[in-house]
Amino acid sequence: MKQTGRRFDAAAFYGGTNSEAYRYLGAHRTRRAGKDGYVFRVWAPNAAYVSVVGDFCAWNGYDHPMTRNADGFWECFVAGLKRYDTYKFAVTSQRGDTVLKTDPYAFHAETRPGTAGKLYDLGGYRWGDDEWCRNRAKAPIDRSPLNIYEVHLGSWRRRENGDFYDYRTLAHELADYVLDLGYNCVELMPVTEYPLDDSWGYQCTGYFAATSRYGTPRDFMYFVDHLHQKGISVILDWVPSHFCKDAHGLIDFDGTPCYEYADPNKREHEGWGTRVFDYGRGEVKSFLLSSAAFWLREFHVDGLRVDAVASMLYLDYGREAGEWTPNKNGGHENLEAIDFLRALNTAAFAIDPNVMMVAEESTAWPLVTYPVSDGGLGFNLKWNMGWMNDMCHYLKLDPWFRQFHHKDLTFSLMYAFSENFVLPISHDEVVYMKGSLRGKMPGDEWRQLAGVRSFMVYMLTHPGKKLTFMGAELGQWHEWDFAGQLDWYLLENDANSRMQDFFRAVNRYYLTNPALWRIDFDWAGFEWLVADDNEDNTVVFVRRDGAGEELLVAVNFSPNGYRDYRFGVPPRKTWREELSTDDTAFGGTGEWRNEKPVRTQAIPSHGREQSIAITIPPLGAVILRGAGEYKKPKAKKSKAREELPA
Repeated sequence: MKQTGRRFDAAAFYGGTNSEAYRYLGAHRTRRAGKDGYVFRVWAPNAAYVSVVGDFCAWNGYDHPMTRNADGFWECFVAGLKRYDTYKFAVTSQRGDTVLKTDPYAFHAETRPGTAGKLYDLGGYRWGDDEWCRNRAKAPIDRSPLNIYEVHLGSWRRRENGDFYDYRTLAHELADYVLDLGYNCVELMPVTEYPLDDSWGYQCTGYFAATSRYGTPRDFMYFVDHLHQKGISVILDWVPSHFCKDAHGLIDFDGTPCYEYADPNKREHEGWGTRVFDYGRGEVKSFLLSSAAFWLREFHVDGLRVDAVASMLYLDYGREAGEWTPNKNGGHENLEAIDFLRALNTAAFAIDPNVMMVAEESTAWPLVTYPVSDGGLGFNLKWNMGWMNDMCHYLKLDPWFRQFHHKDLTFSLMYAFSENFVLPISHDEVVYMKGSLRGKMPGDEWRQLAGVRSFMVYMLTHPGKKLTFMGAELGQWHEWDFAGQLDWYLLENDANSRMQDFFRAVNRYYLTNPALWRIDFDWAGFEWLVADDNEDNTVVFVRRDGAGEELLVAVNFSPNGYRDYRFGVPPRKTWREELSTDDTAFGGTGEWRNEKPVRTQAIPSHGREQSIAITIPPLGAVILRGAGEYKKPKAKKSKAREELPA
């Protein structure tokens, strides 16, 4: 990356369309008057005085004063500085108060509890992912498998002494693990620098700095590069919806609201204790656009999952009547945020047409994954929060009560193709007393693990891309603990080891069968066979790849097994079982299998002329592949009518 202080488009910055502000603002190594050093620039429009301070001047606020340049930014050059030197901006308001602020555009930062920026040059890393980038362009996301493993780097695995792994170690450990388990994408909970571990990264201060908890920016480049060379996509959680109120951060940056709304009815997310970005201010839009572009350009990430989009779209989000300011039309939509999101996605796809822009949007806002040109927000993927909430509610029910909540299983197909959905079982669903995935299941250990297996088959065969939070594959009953690591010791137990084997098998089955992902966003890839059997807690459907392959999926969420479960089927000659959650290799009994090919019979059922009868295990699922074409039996010729006597 070119880091010299080149002239940039200041008008675009102030107008909210500049996605390269990080190349100019912040700290950049350069040479002036024959001396090597760093040039510093910061946007602080209402400050009375700004200086650069750090260890190099014993934090004296008068040694390196900054002056306003022609573009309206505070600027100064300091000779003799070197990489990793710490620094802040001493910003004096018009009231005379001075606060030490971390550079909003810093590329590196001190490790908590330190909060200073650290000088760092991004250039010089030699990327090795050219082949990955070429191959990605040949595999459009709508027609490709996407099985995401969501990870919190600090609590996935730790060293024996409790310390974090570094980015480079994580690159190798995580890549090998993910590949072995059958995932092809990693989504990282926020790695943008943040002060408080308890926020999991969602209250960040450094929008251009990979957290130093795990190493340097170049170490993180290595992480992404290595995963790419292993064939694994990388998505970053990115948070343009709010920011934390730590004094060293963006809040009241020059003594006045700069990055946040000035309007008290827009400024605060009281429930989160955070400030809201002012999406109507050009300088803020350019800051956020530049941050998104930074991770896509400089770190080669494959996509951004945009956090809490709903909180951006609605002015009354989390606010009571009288606590919010309507828009110019009198409505509750945040028109400025809508414009920003459209600009964000437009800019992202201009950088890379194959990028994944994923919205965590929890309402029924229309056209989230439709192009901006068609009136949409411009994302190409959206988390299906409705499906997630329905399924988590359903799984917690005693099987006897599930019959009264069958719609939790099926309602998602009423809208499954209205957006390009990702089906998430995310970190939010395995914390705060919600129970781990296994912990959501009623019953003893065997029933819980069987419930996880049946659910995972349902999830991986349901239309939409997939996301699972780390730890589910271990069958752990603890909720996620960000202060520790996953319960790896559970793999010493046979039941948990077999659960991991199941995840490995079912994930690989998903990746290698196009019928489960080639047509995810259209009815052509899905057909209900049995959608209304609430009494048996069972659903049956077909997935298709558009090239003639058909997979039949039957999922039983009841503890009762079925030996001759009959239903109508498409006109296939036979159906052969390819996967059963009752396989002994996965911890099943091995007693509920379709050992032989199941022949289609001319027995009407469920409105079809042909049907089959199969075995479905208790709290289990089976997948069968259709083969051949069923031909109707020829009608027997009737005897010639006897001639009547004259």
